Parts: sequence; structure tokens; C-alpha cells
Amino acid sequence: MNLQPGNARPHRYCVIMCGGVGSRFWPFSRTDRPKQFLDFFGTGRSLLQHTYDRMLELIDPEHIVLVTNRAYYDIVREQLPEVSEDNVLLEPCRRNTAPCVCWAAHHIYAKDPQASIVTLPSDHLILREAEFHKVILRGLEFAEGGDRLLTIGLRPTSPHTGYGYIQRGAPTGVADILKVKSFTEKPAREMAEMFLRTGEFFWNSGMFIWRADSILKAFEKYDPETAAVFNAGVGEYDTPAEAAFIAGVFPKAPTISIDYAIMEKADNVYVETADLGWSDLGTWNALYDSSPKNGDGNVTQNCNVLATDCSGTLFASGPGKLIVASGLKDYIVADQGNALLIYPLAEEQKIRQVVTDVLARFGEDYV
Repeated sequence: MNLQPGNARPHRYCVIMCGGVGSRFWPFSRTDRPKQFLDFFGTGRSLLQHTYDRMLELIDPEHIVLVTNRAYYDIVREQLPEVSEDNVLLEPCRRNTAPCVCWAAHHIYAKDPQASIVTLPSDHLILREAEFHKVILRGLEFAEGGDRLLTIGLRPTSPHTGYGYIQRGAPTGVADILKVKSFTEKPAREMAEMFLRTGEFFWNSGMFIWRADSILKAFEKYDPETAAVFNAGVGEYDTPAEAAFIAGVFPKAPTISIDYAIMEKADNVYVETADLGWSDLGTWNALYDSSPKNGDGNVTQNCNVLATDCSGTLFASGPGKLIVASGLKDYIVADQGNALLIYPLAEEQKIRQVVTDVLARFGEDYV
């Protein structure tokens, strides 16, 4: 498949969702600078910047829209100053992904009723970028051909219990695109192992492709509460009145994900299966799995380490920091700012609660 410059298909857009907190990556990811704005791999570009860069070969830069929390405006402008001011949508509060998607679709539809939209999280690692481009182009062509909601499913490499799973259904006649049979959210390990054995299930990547009119129609049908909030602004989107309207109504939107609001209910949902060298980098374990390791299975991120009798351990800190450790097996050692985390990798799912406890006991300066 030949890649086309973004401006060769003028009705194609991309929405990058970059307003999340990323508390499972504490203490690196903080409320004032979440993980999407961090350079985890020492490349000189943050995860958000990599996501933006990845889409430039497919989408006209003027058609890339960022949706983030108002608190992150300065960071977004610092990291992506080339993005037009009109293409940075600022949420006044957090309401999960469904309101984000609905607002962005209205904003784009007001500009271009023929628009098709690629909707992406801002904090994923994708190693096979050429394959990613092919998958997105094939997905756009499929979504543009009818009233279809398409999600990208990744071939699982382990029985991961932190991801949602998509069960494939009937073929569509388009290579690697199938009807969705079912969704399962974060299964227990035994079920995840069964999913892996069957070969019928794929990780839910949180990447979506649809026409603007298709997703707005789906909100009307499956999430009328969210639809009603944003339908009230028709006529104000893509005008100077849009920001004031959103400031007034966004807090009234329900807090719900796009998966629960639409994807798990709709009957026109499809999955494009792919192998992208993907990780959602949602946890320290995901970063460990995605990083090069030494002979003892240790990972070093942006620091110097002198380790004795340590194995399977992730060491992360700022440049110039020296970490000296002995006797650690399968641990996270993460030192950032005024906080140091030393925690078993196997118990990383508890870190969200740790952050809640730190906030309650020590205050906002530490989260």
C-alpha cells in the first residue's frame, strides 16, 4: 500500500487525546506533568510528540487536533508549538474519553461534514511505524466506506490482565478487518490465558477510526446523555463562541469511557487486527517489558546504576543520578523529584492506591 501525503486526502483528521493523569507511573508521572509529556527513552521527544510525529505522514498537520486538560495548556504549547491554537481543545475538567471524543467529533464535523477521524491516545509506544501507517490507511479506507466504527486490535503476546480484549467475529472481505463479536474488560489471568490459547482475542488498543457523522450518530443512539450535552452547541462549534459553551457544559457531561458508552453497545463495530510492536506504557511493567535489559534482566532508565545481586529490576531516575542497590529481585526503583518509589513489580497494580494514600497523608506536593 502506497502512503499518501496527508493533504492528498483533505477530509482526513486525527484527534490525539492527551489529558490523562497516568497515576500508575508515579512518581515519574505527576499531576502537573503526566506521562504523555515525558521522554521515557531518552530520544529528546515525549510520548505525545512521538504520537504527533507518527501521524504527519498520513494527516495534514492542520487537521491534527489535540484534546487536553486546561491545566496542561502550557506544556502542550511548549512541546507542540507548531499546532494551531484553534486545534488545541481544552477540557475544563476530567470526564474520561467519551465526552472528549464527542466534543472533538462535533468540532471537526463543524469544519468538515465529510470528515473521517483517527482517534489516538497520546502515550503509546509503537515500534513498527511503517506497519502502523499501513494499518491506519487501510482502516481509514474501510471506515470511510460506510457507517462503521473501527477499533485497532493488537495480537496478544502474553495473558496480560491489564488490557481489555476484543473477540473477533465474521470476516468482512477486507484483509485483517473483522466484525467484533465481544469485548472483555481486564479479565482474570485464567481467562486471559484462555483468550491467548484460542487465538480469537486481541488486545484493545484504544485507537479508533470512524467518520465524524458515524460517531455522532452512535452517541445519539447509545449514549444520549453525552449526546444531549454536546448537541446543545451545534452552531457554536468552530466559532469564537465554542470555548465559552464548552466551559459551561463540559462539567455536566457524564464521566464515561468511549468503550462503555459506545463500542460495547454498538452493532456496527469492527476490529482491524495488527502487530505494531505496541505497548500502552500504562504501567511500570509495560515499560520494563518494552526496554532493553542487561544480562541480569535489569533495566536502566536515564540514570547510572551499580547493582549487586539484583535481577529483573527497573531502575529509573533523572540524568546524572547514581543508584546503588543490592539484593533486589523484580522491583521498581523510581526516583523523581521529591519522591522515591521502591516497590515489587508484581504488585504495581497497587500504585494507584499508593498515590491516593500519599495524597491523603502528605498532600498535593508529592503527587
